[in-house]
Amino acid sequence: MIVKGRAIANTLYAELRNEVSHLSPAPHLTVFTCAPNFETQKYLALKKEKAEEVGIGVNIIELPDTLTTEEVVQSVAHACMQTEGIIVQLPLPDHIDTDVVLAAIPKSFDVDGMHYDGTSQTIISPVAAAVAEIARVHDVLLASQHVVVLGHGRLVGKPAALWAQKQGAKVTVLTKESTDVHDMIAQADVLILGAGQAHMVQPDMIKEGVMIFDAATSEVGGELAGDAHPDCAQKASLYTPVPGGIGPITVAMLLKNVVAQMSRYE
Repeated sequence: MIVKGRAIANTLYAELRNEVSHLSPAPHLTVFTCAPNFETQKYLALKKEKAEEVGIGVNIIELPDTLTTEEVVQSVAHACMQTEGIIVQLPLPDHIDTDVVLAAIPKSFDVDGMHYDGTSQTIISPVAAAVAEIARVHDVLLASQHVVVLGHGRLVGKPAALWAQKQGAKVTVLTKESTDVHDMIAQADVLILGAGQAHMVQPDMIKEGVMIFDAATSEVGGELAGDAHPDCAQKASLYTPVPGGIGPITVAMLLKNVVAQMSRYE
């Protein structure tokens, strides 16, 4: 089964439009960026477009790349008085301490899930939430399944592993330091991919019927590519393509986080 991410996202957007229409004032999202490259600018434009389509106001603040870590932290603190959700778009320039800036985002404003620890007191990251939404739509139960997570980054691997553990799965996280990558991939009932290494997972590495949630993006010949080779779809019982799988749902789940935060504090 090849997951149709855009169709799932469109359903979510319709639900969000209806929910936001009953909120007054409308929810608001603040996004900080610093020295964004072309790809980041495109992604920010997409977030703004989709937010406005469902009735969420968005303020994208481009910070000067001369700011210090403390000045960025002060900007985040000031935004808390004016918005329901705050995102610091990564990456930041090297001279800014990313960990300090992200830690400065209050948990109640952290719609990007940077503080997610697997509990209901923190907001799940949009990528992990997109995986969860696909699992819900397609009746995927992870209890007692062997879930192998490739990568342990802030946006994909770490939150996805926490979420899978919460579902009762046996979770193995593979990083650059892991020495048993091929063995673990071959044993996986479920693969959640976030390494960002194009087509590193080949069809001969996976077992028949594995479920593949490919949340990675890299480039091959000018085209977006995931960690799994597209031919893996022929062996997988569930497969999210790149592009068109998890990506479209991620933005919808981000906006769902914004609305959920406003509803929580009404």
